[in-house]
This record gives sequence, structure tokens and C-alpha cells, in this order.
Amino acid sequence: VAGLPELAGWAGRIAVLWLLALTALALSARRTFAVSLGDGALSDLGDLFGASSPRVGFETDVPVTLPFGLLWLAGVLVLALLVSPRAPLPPRLLRFQESVRPAAYAMVVLLLAYVVLGVVVALVVAVSRGHAAQTLAVVLLGLPNLVWPVFTIGLGATWDGRVEGPFGLPMPQVLDRVLRTPDLSTLNLRTLSEQDGRVWWLVAVDAVLLLAVAFLMASRSPARMRAWRHGLHLAVALALTVLAVCLLGRIDAHYGLSLFGIGDLGGGLSGELFLRPRLWGALGLALLWGLVTGFLGALLASRTRHHGELEHPKD
Repeated sequence: VAGLPELAGWAGRIAVLWLLALTALALSARRTFAVSLGDGALSDLGDLFGASSPRVGFETDVPVTLPFGLLWLAGVLVLALLVSPRAPLPPRLLRFQESVRPAAYAMVVLLLAYVVLGVVVALVVAVSRGHAAQTLAVVLLGLPNLVWPVFTIGLGATWDGRVEGPFGLPMPQVLDRVLRTPDLSTLNLRTLSEQDGRVWWLVAVDAVLLLAVAFLMASRSPARMRAWRHGLHLAVALALTVLAVCLLGRIDAHYGLSLFGIGDLGGGLSGELFLRPRLWGALGLALLWGLVTGFLGALLASRTRHHGELEHPKD
């Protein structure tokens, strides 16, 4: 048990160190790299102006980064209190730890497992198919923004999006082909499987990972808790996790090419990228998956020793 002043002091010390580290990273985070103009008139225009290999770049807006970094730190600290079974809590919150902490821990493990899978797949692609620089660019620029929406797609969720413009973007080719259409594109298992049938493996991966974290959640919960309650807890936790992914994973970006200080050149050298979820459908599917896998995971864990359970010696 810890009071609010003690927790505030703990968070303040971490915030000071975090701000120092974030400032150093923000000041050094700047990079440029080449983009392809493709073939045709656009490539000829680039050759004419001596820009056959145009370069794009980024740098950090430090004054904006620091307050957003503090906001993210606050979220991470709250998540740490939700996840850790040994972290102190104010007395009024102790009654929630048996129902909240195992589910929160399971969701963190789930999201991190998907990031690890994304890194493994990216490394395999980089080694086996070449194009290592482009593959690593995808990993460094937006791995969570790719793998976590893909996780929701494996649950059956649908995202709407579009890629417009003449430039190739650092994203998997199957996503680029689905999103690069004249009208609004639909991104789900059906449309992705039309480009690559292996996409259906996402359903199996989601099922295995959800059963694994459901088993983990049940193992860390009191043995007296019934299976249907495990299903309810996982359903709520998974719905909140999918809500966070849908809110944080949406993308809306405008980009363009400038020659001799003239930006976009009448719109022909500009483009747009956006990706937005169909929120209510994704939340409904998350609730259904959570109920089923939470119940099954509790049944699988019913014969195991639960977290904090003591063995009574036989007389």
C-alpha cells in the first residue's frame, strides 16, 4: 500500500530522467533518405531538373515532443501500476487488483508478442528477399502502427484507407496494393487475401496468442474465480486494447515533392495517406473473441497452480 504523495514522488523522479533522455533523442532524431520516382513522365521530369533521386527527410519538433512525451510517460506509468502484481496502490484501489491486474498484464504481453513477431518477420524478409534497407525503414518508422492494426484485422476488423500519389511508401507491398486505388479502399481479411492468401494465417496467430494470454491471465488470477468471469474480464480488456489500437493506429498524412522551392508543383507531385478503423465493428469482435478465449483459457488453467496459491500439506 502506498499513498498518493509517495506515488507522485516516484513518478516525478522517473519523469526527470525521461525528459533528459527524450531531449537527447529528439535533438538527434533527424534523417534523410531517397525515394523512387518510378517510371514515366515523373522520372523524366526528375532527370530534367537533376532530381532523379529525390530525398525526403524528417526532424523532431522538440517543443512539441516533450509535452507529448510526458503524456505518454503518464500512460506508461499508469499501465505499470495496472500490470505489476507487486506495485503499491492506494488503499481504495486494492479491491480492483485481482480483476484488473491479470487482464492488463495479459494485454501487455499480447501487444509485445505481436511486436516481436513483426520484428522476426521483418528480419526474415530482409534476409531472404533482399531490400534490407526498405524493410528496416518499415520497422523503424512504424512497426507498432503496422502490427497492431494487423492484429485487429486478424480478429476480423475492417479499416478504411487510401494511398494517393506517385511515390512509393515504406510499407509492405500487399498493403500498398490494396490501399492504392482510385476510391476509398477497404482493408480486411478478404481484400488482403485477394493479394496474398497467407493473410488467413492471421486468424490462427490471433487465436493462439489470445488463448495463450487467456491461460496466463487465469493462472495469475485467484483459483476461486469462475471461468465465465475470466471470459468477461478478457473481453473487457481486449475491447479496451482494440479501442486504444484503433485510436492510436489511425494515420492521416500529406506529403509532396518540392523542386527549387516550389512545393507540390500543382498537386501532381503530392499525395495523401490515411487509414481509419471501423470502430464499433472492431470493438464488437474484440468482445466476442475475449469472451470465448477467456473462457477456454480458464478451463485450460483450471488444473494448474494459480498465482499466489499455497499448497496445503496433507495430514
